[in-house]
Amino acid sequence: MSTQTKTFKTEVSQLLDLVIHSLYSNKDIFLRELISNASDAIDRARFESVSKPEIQEPEGGWKIKLIPDAEKKTLTIIDNGIGMSADELETNIGTIANSGTKAFLKELKEADAKDRPELIGQFGVGFYASFMVAEKVELITRRAGEEQAWHWTSTGDGTYEIEEAERDTFGTTIILHLHTGEDTEDYTAEWKLRGIVKQYSDYIAFPVVMDVTRQEKDEEASKEGEDPVMKEVVKEETLNSMKAIWTRPKSEVTEEEYSAFYKGTFHDYEDPLTTIHWAAEGTTEFKGLLFLPKSAPHDLFYNDEVKGLHLYVKRVFIMNDCKELLPGYLRFVRGVIDSSDLSLNVSREILQNNPLIKRIGKNVVTKVLGTLKDMQEKEPETYENFWKEFGRVIKEGMHTDYANKEKISHLLRFESSKTEDGKTISLKDYLDRMQPDQKEIYYLTGESRAVVENSPLLEAFDARNLEVLFLTDTIDEWVIPALDTYEEKPLKGIHRGDVNLDSEEEKAEKESVRKDAEEKYEPVLAALKKSLGDKIKEVRFSSRLTESAAVLVADEHGIDANMERMMKAMGQVVPQVQRTLELNPKHPVLDKLKTMVEANADDPEITEYAELLRDQALLTEGGELENPARFAQRVSKLMAR
Repeated sequence: MSTQTKTFKTEVSQLLDLVIHSLYSNKDIFLRELISNASDAIDRARFESVSKPEIQEPEGGWKIKLIPDAEKKTLTIIDNGIGMSADELETNIGTIANSGTKAFLKELKEADAKDRPELIGQFGVGFYASFMVAEKVELITRRAGEEQAWHWTSTGDGTYEIEEAERDTFGTTIILHLHTGEDTEDYTAEWKLRGIVKQYSDYIAFPVVMDVTRQEKDEEASKEGEDPVMKEVVKEETLNSMKAIWTRPKSEVTEEEYSAFYKGTFHDYEDPLTTIHWAAEGTTEFKGLLFLPKSAPHDLFYNDEVKGLHLYVKRVFIMNDCKELLPGYLRFVRGVIDSSDLSLNVSREILQNNPLIKRIGKNVVTKVLGTLKDMQEKEPETYENFWKEFGRVIKEGMHTDYANKEKISHLLRFESSKTEDGKTISLKDYLDRMQPDQKEIYYLTGESRAVVENSPLLEAFDARNLEVLFLTDTIDEWVIPALDTYEEKPLKGIHRGDVNLDSEEEKAEKESVRKDAEEKYEPVLAALKKSLGDKIKEVRFSSRLTESAAVLVADEHGIDANMERMMKAMGQVVPQVQRTLELNPKHPVLDKLKTMVEANADDPEITEYAELLRDQALLTEGGELENPARFAQRVSKLMAR
């Protein structure tokens, strides 16, 4: 058969240009596509060998070989797969976007073939990625079961040549005549090829091999006591690991294998805290292998670039950080998702089937949250350590993942007035420890445990043995409004609004005491309000205090001291905040003030006492004084008296 020159059977001038210049964002992708095609060809040969005895596994096994030649500026990719006949060559290669793999799968589906292989190609355009790096492409192929081989050649200009050729065995050889120039990369360099295979084709089921030259000691020429004589040795090395451990049953993978994969893939020096390995079945099928790290990365809260999961389709690498699979509050999770159902666009780089990705992502979130719930119940110490590292970021989900808010609420943990420093409890633990007649979950926000556990606001709660949660993370101010209630129990901030802990009899008794105190000390309340002016909203008597003289209280829905500090720290404009000064009606300082007011309501000393009371309340909540020096002078003056 003489050489025939033919024209591609599509609008090649536009389509080839699209493939070469626009379809792929990274030129390295060409090798992924050719290796994927070779893997498909081997898979097809193995499948057909079951029913066709003439197709046998080649000597040396199924494999894909790379042969770089720096002198000739060529890169050759050889596979011992099914190969192509003349008709198949013209149909699959001569017609752009006509995929032989896709047609083959269609045939298998129509025939309802059992155990059909998972093939990668879908669009029949991956082969043309070769022209991104090659000025000329040659293809020599021989169909399994046939004697005649064929030679296909094209420079990507809209035509191709096809002629008879010779090939000893079935399979396909692709020879890329690489572009040369300053802006071209060296695709004959060993390190370059190793890197591409490692990144994109490491888990292809068949070995990707290459001959490499190494210096070894020449045992025959070397003499004892002298420097060894070295010689060059060429050895065939496998470039890919082929160890896609997520495709294996969980029972067959050891903890050592999980750990080695995690450390090598995600560059962590520690073993993972826990491993999540499962295969999702049903309407959405995929395999997942996720890891929860032991320690939080240093940039967990400061890096806007949220990392996602590695995405594979049938063990072929597609995307490094698929953010659609993980919400921001789970950004510490590392792992791999491998889907057989995922529909990609032509370049395999952009996901077309967003609904499917969303379903996979939903499944991933459910799996992670379920694993954390089990850890909290069955391995409390492990979960406690996890919470110390990642609790703050988990809390973000209360605002960002409304659909899973209830699940996340079960994972929350806080220190409390009944826990040791550094120890936390869950909201469920809190409910189990509530007093029989307790109707609310009490909490107090503050800058640190040291501040909140010494707050006068706790006095009445300690006296009644009521537990109060300590919310000292900066994010807690945003968590609580999103939570509001837990298991139908409302959350109540003891630093906001009015708090009533008394029985009906106690309420009546205290109401009588309060009225008597208001009547007795009404001039004192008025004098204090006059002295403090717009620094406070009002002065009233408190039911929270048993020992301290005064405390500042925010409105039920107003900005409290902790939120005010946070807003200032973030450089935000804080509106004028007026809080209520609550007084202990049984504190002896009131009698002293009453005497002073009765003697002279305009006595400037009254203002001094008023300022001292407010500053004292401000300090006990961890606030900053407007004038520390003035406060020190007032205290010194009082001591001198």
